[in-house]
Amino acid sequence: MSFQNLVKPSSAIANYLKNGKIKNYFSTVLWTFTSIAIFVSLWEFAWWQGWANPILLPPPHIFLSNLSDQFRFFDPGGTRAGALSTGGSFLSVLGVMGWSSLRVSAGLASGFILSLLIGLGIRYFNIFGRLILPLVTMLAPISPVAWIPVAVFIFGIGNIPAIFLVFVAVFFIMTLATLSQIDNVPKNYIQLAQIMGCSKRQIYRYVILPTILPELFVTLRMNLFAAWMVVLIAEAVGVGSGLGQVTMMARNTFNASLVFFTMTLIGLTGFLFDQALRYVQKKVLWWVGPSTVGAL
Repeated sequence: MSFQNLVKPSSAIANYLKNGKIKNYFSTVLWTFTSIAIFVSLWEFAWWQGWANPILLPPPHIFLSNLSDQFRFFDPGGTRAGALSTGGSFLSVLGVMGWSSLRVSAGLASGFILSLLIGLGIRYFNIFGRLILPLVTMLAPISPVAWIPVAVFIFGIGNIPAIFLVFVAVFFIMTLATLSQIDNVPKNYIQLAQIMGCSKRQIYRYVILPTILPELFVTLRMNLFAAWMVVLIAEAVGVGSGLGQVTMMARNTFNASLVFFTMTLIGLTGFLFDQALRYVQKKVLWWVGPSTVGAL
């Protein structure tokens, strides 16, 4: 049998998998747009029938009709001066979205990495676990909102306190989740590794860590939305500029169109964030099958 004959089946399988991925991608996009279209249609229909007050609940065709008027609320020069700017552009909107996304990214990454290290350390080192676990358990029920004064007292105003609040929102939950996942690792995995002569360090590195990471990524994605809520609250109370600050300004000025426009941006940013996290998940969890990762 020639080399070319050996390559042909592999190429056919590769093309089949590629076409399958393309079909799944377009199917996902189609269902996403269909879901959004149904929601928008119902909203527009309620306005058309007079059920929704256009002043309090303006439909999308109203709050998206004059984007230049909405953009001026995102101009940092105007808002810092205490008066609205006559300028503002799409780049200003992207800048505000970018600052909020940066705070969420930094808080999520630091919270996830440190919680994973602390969780592994609690189970790996007995004395360390006895000292740290009671403190983590005691601080975990405290709402991240309650940490806002502490963040301002320690870090002042700016990016650091907002990042710290996202970190707090993620760290304690992810630490407890790490401990739970370690305790739920099948005993036969560990026993088999011990029979093969693996040390404790090798068991944690090559058995426990790869086993718990898939579920931890699921927990991280679930906490992504909590992280967004925390950073928006932090920005709304004046910790830093961002989408939360614009939302609070819209509420104070009773600008319903700006409220729903900002909510649209928050939803879009959160959706893109989740998709980016799914992509990172697929790249990091290279030992997990693609169908399993896609289902998480």
